[in-house]
Amino acid sequence: MYLNKIYISLQQKTKAHLALLLTNIFFAINYTAVKYLINHHLVKPFGLNLLRVSISAVLLWLLYFFKPVKTVIHRKDLGRLFLCALTGIAINQLLFIKGLSLTYSIHASLLMLTTPILITFIAAWLLKEKLNGYKIAGLSLGIAGAVILITARENTGNASQVLFGDMLIILNAISYTIYFILVKPLMKEYEPITVIRMIFTIGFFLMLPFCWKEFNEVPWQQYSASSYCLLASIVFGGTFLAYIFNVYGIKILGASVAGTYIYSQPVFAAAIAIVILGESLSLYKVIAAICIFAGVYLANKTT
Repeated sequence: MYLNKIYISLQQKTKAHLALLLTNIFFAINYTAVKYLINHHLVKPFGLNLLRVSISAVLLWLLYFFKPVKTVIHRKDLGRLFLCALTGIAINQLLFIKGLSLTYSIHASLLMLTTPILITFIAAWLLKEKLNGYKIAGLSLGIAGAVILITARENTGNASQVLFGDMLIILNAISYTIYFILVKPLMKEYEPITVIRMIFTIGFFLMLPFCWKEFNEVPWQQYSASSYCLLASIVFGGTFLAYIFNVYGIKILGASVAGTYIYSQPVFAAAIAIVILGESLSLYKVIAAICIFAGVYLANKTT
């Protein structure tokens, strides 16, 4: 009986590790898939946002009907749910896709890595936690890496407004950081899948007025089988499955273990962008990556 419990536990942990790895691979594919569709004028940023959020919301509700989890949302939490949808879906997604359309995939993936650093410092500010030398050094390195990226001058024809795009990605990371802090109490109070479903649903209605025009302009007649596959990878893999797998991984292994997998995302994203989009791994990107990686490590170092 005891050995059987150990075996089941190991199976669960293995599945959770695989889920987290796939989550970050899906996110990495997103960077190139989004750039490809937008660069080939198959969709505009806000139109793509409405597609991925609306379809993901529908899939989350279908999941609920197949496996219902009856939960009563307390009135006191409705305001927090709204703010989570605003920061985690509406602002976050609009800024991310728009920023990615203007800058390089490698830039975006590295700048998104600053999120754990921002979480550490904004949480410390709100919760009045003391900052140690490691965390301050981590923030300094993270800022240095971001500055290297946004001040570099490079043009491979794959990005039209690199500086503006980078700034939107940083604002997106800040918005996601605020969402992450706001959503933590809800994840403890309710089933995570319930929280995500509600956030996506509210987020869809918040985005609708801003995205409807570009959604109507999607040239479906120009789509090939490969274009639909890329769109499916963004909507189904990089949005719906990524969120589900990430929640599962956090539930089994904890947030700290899940957080370490974010290091793999820029590696996968860079490799895919170099092969598919022809982006280059310049020296400044390597230096920026080292600074940001080190910054994330130090900012989350406990001793």
